[in-house]
Amino acid sequence: MQITSAMKMVSAAKLKRAQDAIIQMRPYAIKLREILENLSSSLDNSEGAFTKQREVKNILLVVITSNRGLCGGFNANIIKKASLLIREEYKGCNINVITIGKKATDFFKKSTFKLVSSHNELYDALNYANVAPVAEKIMQDFAAGTYDKIELLYNQFKNAAVQLPQNEQFLPVLPPAPAANTSKKAASTDYIFEPGKAEIVQDIIPRSLKTQLYKALLDSQASEHGARMTAMHKATDNAKEMIRVLKLNYNKARQAAITGEILEIVGGSEALNA
Repeated sequence: MQITSAMKMVSAAKLKRAQDAIIQMRPYAIKLREILENLSSSLDNSEGAFTKQREVKNILLVVITSNRGLCGGFNANIIKKASLLIREEYKGCNINVITIGKKATDFFKKSTFKLVSSHNELYDALNYANVAPVAEKIMQDFAAGTYDKIELLYNQFKNAAVQLPQNEQFLPVLPPAPAANTSKKAASTDYIFEPGKAEIVQDIIPRSLKTQLYKALLDSQASEHGARMTAMHKATDNAKEMIRVLKLNYNKARQAAITGEILEIVGGSEALNA
């Protein structure tokens, strides 16, 4: 109980920092993604290396879990979601996997799918500078035609008790969903390109994709600490309940032993008097 209580407090302290990081990053990442989607809708399929829609044969799944356990169903939920996608949605496709987190790495090492690489070390110092090279390598592989579709699988942070498993398309970049109000849609995609479309595409698309991967990792890290804090809180409560039951059983057994000894003494005394 003391161990789980200490782990709960440690996770609560880490959660505060991780939660602040994702809350600050999320509006920027969402807005940048929105600009990227609107920009991609104005490009021809041949103009952007990251907007090309190809026949889906080779798929890359970037599966993000944690390096450590003791966090409830946090890791199992993502692995189950990845397995479900592979079995149902991408049945018959060539599946490749990149893992971030030892739990996903251990699972896919034992599977029949090709594990391209693992980047468990990113959690040692999680920042944009360390994540960017990983995103860049993935983008280069897509541009070279190695993969036709790339998806991110991670836990999205909602609050300390709720983490939502997500599968999010990373590449190719999708155009924005059709808006109900056509005038609003036209206004949202009406850009004046300065200095020019090519320069904007070369800069904003890679930056947005790197930010998207970084946001997914921040989401996963905050979710991990929230899940562990919740799991350790429940474990502490269960330990307290177990202690209460054991104390009750111990006291019952002790009382029964004392009562038995008293009865023996009384019985012996009555036998001597008789």
